[in-house]
Amino acid sequence: MTKNGKTGSKSVTVKQATLDLLRAFGIDRVFGNPGSTELPFLSDWPDDIDYVLALQEASAVGMADGYAQATRNAGFVNLHSAAGVGNALGNIYTAHRNQTPLVITAGQQARSILPLQAFLYAERPSEFPRPYVKYSVEPARPEDVPAAIARAYYTAMQPPCGPTFVSIPVDDWTHACAPVEARKVSREIGPEPEAMKGLAAALGSAKHPALVVGPGVDRAGAVDLMVRVAEKAKASVWVSPFSARCSFPERHPQFAGFLHASPAQLSDALREHDLVVVIGAPVFTFHVEGHAAIFDGGATIFQITDDADAAAVTPVGTSIIATMKPALSLLLELLPESKRAAPKGRTLPPAPQPADPLPVEFLLHSLSQAMPEGASLVEEVPSHRPAMQKFLPMRGQDSFYTMASGGLGYSLPAAVGMALGKPKQRTVCLIGDGSAMYSIQALWTAAQRKLPLTVVVINNSGYGAMRSFSQVMQVRNVPGLELPGIDFIRLAEGMGCHAVRVSKAAELGEALKRGMAFEGTSLIEVMVDSAVPVLYGQKH
Repeated sequence: MTKNGKTGSKSVTVKQATLDLLRAFGIDRVFGNPGSTELPFLSDWPDDIDYVLALQEASAVGMADGYAQATRNAGFVNLHSAAGVGNALGNIYTAHRNQTPLVITAGQQARSILPLQAFLYAERPSEFPRPYVKYSVEPARPEDVPAAIARAYYTAMQPPCGPTFVSIPVDDWTHACAPVEARKVSREIGPEPEAMKGLAAALGSAKHPALVVGPGVDRAGAVDLMVRVAEKAKASVWVSPFSARCSFPERHPQFAGFLHASPAQLSDALREHDLVVVIGAPVFTFHVEGHAAIFDGGATIFQITDDADAAAVTPVGTSIIATMKPALSLLLELLPESKRAAPKGRTLPPAPQPADPLPVEFLLHSLSQAMPEGASLVEEVPSHRPAMQKFLPMRGQDSFYTMASGGLGYSLPAAVGMALGKPKQRTVCLIGDGSAMYSIQALWTAAQRKLPLTVVVINNSGYGAMRSFSQVMQVRNVPGLELPGIDFIRLAEGMGCHAVRVSKAAELGEALKRGMAFEGTSLIEVMVDSAVPVLYGQKH
């Protein structure tokens, strides 16, 4: 092997070197929607790499995101020049916020006609997806393409994970190059021992400590370890605001609940705790303005994060930069046995009663009962999240996924990617009627592949979150909040999916049972009461 990692005299095409790299990285699927500038890459496609066709580029990125989270390996996406990258940008931003490893490639016009501003060319293509990719390049020479893709993979997989981007001119694929050998790059980062000793001492002496767990714990596959730390510390466990994963079993007796994205409400929830340890999350993600009394010094704050940027913006306390497994393992070892009484967790409300029009709380409770063991939920119902958190408790590791960005159009294609990555388990997509229309074409891919996917559309005939915010902000006569006349049954059936509509509570149980057992993809449209909760109180 030569010093730059390329093997000696053997020459292959750029395309062959790239496909061999994908195989070496364990990447067995490519997600995309083909265009003319990608045809040389896609020609004579190999049998051992599955090309997953999406009907729009944002869906291709969402599917790759779900698949990457399911498999814990980078998703590989092939987009069509500047127009395709433009279509995909919303879900590229979501992948950035989700910290999902993706290698995104896009076609570019032939190098010889780029100076003429050719049709379908991309001007300054590496700048287009920034700042929401970790690495972005159009290689200077065709023979540099495989090495750029290798670097993109290593960068995407390095915590904090995220998307990367490589623009590839159409005529590069047939050029000769030296093959690039895949390398091993370690990804775990150990914590500073003295800082961990300080954290362990603080937990040992605290009277009423709280652990605030975020998506980084579940992403790292460290939920069981997190439970052991919480039980040894005898600490209350809260979920960080807008956590996109389930990092602690929500029926655990120490589980205290979900923190609001309102500074005042979050501070109220944590007021009784003298020590707050944030693990795998920012400190804190807020959505509305207000005074954050939590930062006034009443509680000592520690943070464990694999994201140096998140540590840099934390306003108070001590941040420890490390990946979750080595940090939690060392904390478990250092923690003294606590003499505190185990804290009491949250008290769940009684099961909601059926009624017509159908209350969303009854739907969510019924869905909790109907989901099979081991199922994964991919969610995009922002206006109903408070009810979901009460009536649809998640089991912990690899059970729950949503968009950390707040951008709609992610969860339906992500559920398709999740079902591809977990073919022996049921994936459930819980989505609002407004959210579903952003990426409804993802149903076609699921139906074509007969994926084990159940889509539950909560139809309240409008954008519920915006209805709620209009109440909070005391604004009236806002246009564009109502969505009458969308027929999800016809939409689903037109793309090859089995579909049913439920409008009465008495019909719900049987419909969910059949949907969960259906061989392939099915959609259940549930007509619910159009009333929505106030997501944030007036106290900001």
